[in-house]
Amino acid sequence: MLECVLNVSEGRNLNLLGGLRSSAGRSLRDLHADEFHNRSVFTLINEPELLIEDVRALIAASFEVLDLRHHEGVHPRFGVVDVVPYVALAPESPMRALELRDETAQWISDTFDVPTFLYGEVDGVTRTLPEIRKHAFANLAPDYGPSTPSPALGTVAVGARPILVAWNIWLAGVSRDDTRALAKAVRRSEVRSLAFRAGDYTQVSCNLIDPMVVGPCIVYDQVASRLPIGGEIVRCELVGLVPRSVLETQERQRWSQLGLGEDLTIESRL
Repeated sequence: MLECVLNVSEGRNLNLLGGLRSSAGRSLRDLHADEFHNRSVFTLINEPELLIEDVRALIAASFEVLDLRHHEGVHPRFGVVDVVPYVALAPESPMRALELRDETAQWISDTFDVPTFLYGEVDGVTRTLPEIRKHAFANLAPDYGPSTPSPALGTVAVGARPILVAWNIWLAGVSRDDTRALAKAVRRSEVRSLAFRAGDYTQVSCNLIDPMVVGPCIVYDQVASRLPIGGEIVRCELVGLVPRSVLETQERQRWSQLGLGEDLTIESRL
């Protein structure tokens, strides 16, 4: 089994998202839409041949109905289909994830004339998604496709990576500057974090890169201990699914506080 976690630059139009959901086929296991980020995360899991078929259908449908020139949202993005990471769920599958990554990146460029960047292992070196966002079209050329982004569709980062946990902490009574300071305080090699304004709230948005080492409990407690006077954690939110092995490393009595649960595990959706 392999997982693909497509990030699409649309999180508000529910009718449109319903159509995209249908295009993802039987591989779709979860859809998380966020109106403030104006972004949706589609989690697809299946055997490789069926997975890539549904991934292609979802990408094609997104390209047909979305236009980056009309997009607004707080989350960084450079494409209608912004990120397409493949994740090996079995220890024997990392090479297959790399093969699907490369096949998908070339297919996108050949079919839609959209530039694509690879992340993960590239020519024996690990390239990260933040590096692509920082250097794309400046001192980093696309791996496939044209040398400039499509005005309507942008570009796509296609990756092969280990399992990570995307997880947000929603805050009330905390300024944007203080939220940035909180995001910086929890940032480390195992945690990537950004600060956002989300309506009446702010948000510390995290990618837990090594969740078996630094999981939600640790990050929650670090944020809670640094809240300014009058600030509070309103809720926590899992984006996508979490492996049961990661969930079980977190204190069971805190699952609700952390926005976690058995029904949000990868295993529960298969």
